[in-house]
Amino acid sequence: MSPCPIPAPLVTRLRAARRVAVLTGAGISAESGVPTFREAQTGLWARYNPEELATPDAFHRNPKLVWEWYAWRQERVRQAEPNPGHVALVKMERRIAGFTLITQNVDGLHRRAGSHQVLELHGNLFRAKCLDEDRPVENWPDSEEIPPRCPRCGALLRPDVVWFGEMLPAGALRAAEQAAATAEVFFSIGTSALVYPAADLPFTALRAGAMVVEINPQPTPLSSQVSFSLNGPAGEILPALVEQVWGASVPAGGTDT
Repeated sequence: MSPCPIPAPLVTRLRAARRVAVLTGAGISAESGVPTFREAQTGLWARYNPEELATPDAFHRNPKLVWEWYAWRQERVRQAEPNPGHVALVKMERRIAGFTLITQNVDGLHRRAGSHQVLELHGNLFRAKCLDEDRPVENWPDSEEIPPRCPRCGALLRPDVVWFGEMLPAGALRAAEQAAATAEVFFSIGTSALVYPAADLPFTALRAGAMVVEINPQPTPLSSQVSFSLNGPAGEILPALVEQVWGASVPAGGTDT
């Protein structure tokens, strides 16, 4: 049972929509048990602050510490599974020709659920990139060295995530802004609406005339501006929404990795 009713105008608009954009934040992953950045600073890591673990300066000062922190976070995320909210977005993608999923999360759960059109604004915990050449590196030789080195140039590898003080990847941000500007329906799901530039995407959609829908357990600075604010967990509201719009026959997502 959804914790709040699905508005009939939203159901009608979504059935006819050809372009839909979705922005997700930490809230949807929290429902899978993924700790937020600060929640993950427990135990061994409790004595460190973000500037010691997630900035370019931190990596230059102590690359081994930073690499091991992200390796530990990877293990935490591997224990989590996509939840019904992730799966509902896979079903939505399969029904809408122009569907774009924009995420601030780095856990890869959307892709594991089966989503394909995913823009990762903050990178991905499970990718690395060359520190010198700033290009993704998929594989590297086994080595005792931490962090490992780029197999092409020998520079250190770093996590392919956006650290404090870094710009978002320009290509992903441009694509997200384009999706927001052309969407007929825009969803903001599980995000605080405080972290820019991602927090401006719902306003881009509003200015362009989209129906903007927020799904979040608690009100945010965006709530008073949107077409509909649905208070509750995405894992309950999204499946109820998909069923009302398209029925229970929508195929389920896969388990792409």
